[in-house]
Amino acid sequence: MTFKPAPWPRKLRSTHWYSGNSRDTIYHRGWMKNQGYPHDLFDGRPIIGILNTWSDLTPCNGHLRELAEKVKAGIWEAGGFPVEVPVFSASENTFRPTAMMFRNLAALSIEEQMRGQPIDGAVLLVGCDKTTPSLLMAAASTDIPSIVVTGGPMLNGYFRGERVGSGTHLWKFSEAVKAGEMTQEEFLEAEASMSRSSGTCNTMGTASTMASMAEALGMALSGNAAIPAVDSRRRVMAQLSGRRIVQMVKDDLKPSDVMTKDAFENAIRTNAAIGGSTNAVIHMLAIAGRVGIDLTLDDWDRCGRDVPTIVNLMPSGKYLMEEFFYAGGLPVVLKRLAEGGMLHKDALTVSGETIWDEVRDVMNHNEDVILPIDKALTQSGGIVVVKGNLAPNGAVLKPSAASPDLMQHRGRAVVFEDIDDYKAKIEDPDLDIDETCVMVLKNCGPKGYPGMAEVGNMGLPPKVLKKGITDMVRISDARMSGTAYGTVLLHTSPEAAAGGPLAVVQNGDMIEVDVENRRLHLDISDAELAERLSNWKPMHEQPASGYAWLHQQHVEGADTGADLDFLKGCRGNPVGKDAH
Repeated sequence: MTFKPAPWPRKLRSTHWYSGNSRDTIYHRGWMKNQGYPHDLFDGRPIIGILNTWSDLTPCNGHLRELAEKVKAGIWEAGGFPVEVPVFSASENTFRPTAMMFRNLAALSIEEQMRGQPIDGAVLLVGCDKTTPSLLMAAASTDIPSIVVTGGPMLNGYFRGERVGSGTHLWKFSEAVKAGEMTQEEFLEAEASMSRSSGTCNTMGTASTMASMAEALGMALSGNAAIPAVDSRRRVMAQLSGRRIVQMVKDDLKPSDVMTKDAFENAIRTNAAIGGSTNAVIHMLAIAGRVGIDLTLDDWDRCGRDVPTIVNLMPSGKYLMEEFFYAGGLPVVLKRLAEGGMLHKDALTVSGETIWDEVRDVMNHNEDVILPIDKALTQSGGIVVVKGNLAPNGAVLKPSAASPDLMQHRGRAVVFEDIDDYKAKIEDPDLDIDETCVMVLKNCGPKGYPGMAEVGNMGLPPKVLKKGITDMVRISDARMSGTAYGTVLLHTSPEAAAGGPLAVVQNGDMIEVDVENRRLHLDISDAELAERLSNWKPMHEQPASGYAWLHQQHVEGADTGADLDFLKGCRGNPVGKDAH
């Protein structure tokens, strides 16, 4: 793609605050001078907002203050004026009922911070799962030049000589305790090895997936995604990104120039190749909706269907992000996709170069971590979208983390009306369930939970685990952690709380799953389904006020990204009226 830089010098939006000698200009400039800034800094140079999602309650982002200093250094070096701006940090680790409920609120608040303040360009300093999409959504809605800098993954964990993957081993060890294969004391001992440095999950969970999506979209510098948080090269990346954003402002290189339909297709294929999180689906649909790109679930299925999963990382494989970086990181994957004719080579990136120009000369330093095509974990690794009378608008499944023998299955439904019902019943030895059944969880979608929590990877009943069974077919309108695994069908749309067919599944119904033919079928007649739906009444919590009410009234379905209906689209960055 050919990009023509804007002429420089020119008047930037920040000059409406700081240039000239009017009363209002002196008001804005004078207050900034209380921090010791010399008068000559207000000379029309690019003012760069470092949008920092640091928080003590977002552990994945706990080191971003240090990283922000390196970004500032790069901005100063390039002749810009850095201003660090704390923004809403939707932490996966701490927010209840789920961080996903607050992704859109974060995006809304950050969009208004970007538009309402004297910011000419932005560095999106992110890490934890929802922080990356929320800031990308805000940047897309304002179309202010922006570049992503992620905090990077933590170092490998080890427990008694075994690699410990963030989240992945939490689920594994928890099931082992329920199966009687691990003691509670051993579980607590393992806890100390799970998070041994600053950074995000060290598996190909949602944080690493979204870092990879930002790089594949072209919104981060090449190589950004995999550098460990504590590696000195992470700080170098931050400083280089600070330099680069200044030139992006001068060139007027905007998110809409980079995040094109081709860029989203590149990201979808990349997600398949890395065995990325199913959460990428819902986030990328929402980001595309802000840019104004027509991206659908069908695009996910079409673009990802024939892409092999070649990154041998947990939860699909055996390694962790540290080894991925040492092997060459995402640039190696992008090069391999391009060589296989699966990448739009001329897609523009924030570097000003095409994505192919960025990766053409990289090398793979470990072919057991980044596999040859003929040794892929699965030859069809893209997120699968299944449809049928149980999911008219679609449900998704991650093939690289599923059991091949369950990809075509017919089983008796064991229904849990909501997460509390599941928790009350799952450990009951009298629960009528075996490994051939299909576990069905309702009322955990965007409206129902509320917020669409990561509860779709329901733990199996202890009596099944004790047989040595580690997977069953599970269906819900929920999400699951990118660190999780199993034959789990997620994001079933319409959700139960919106009156989708999932709401009327009953214990004993037979359900058919046929991944190859993209089919999810509730084995009852159309007449029976219609009658059940006509008698359905909502049973989910319905808030009467506050943000929870706003969210439930305006959130869209998972099949279109679960954004708030009034936030879709790009509203640009016009300078508002003066405040005084």
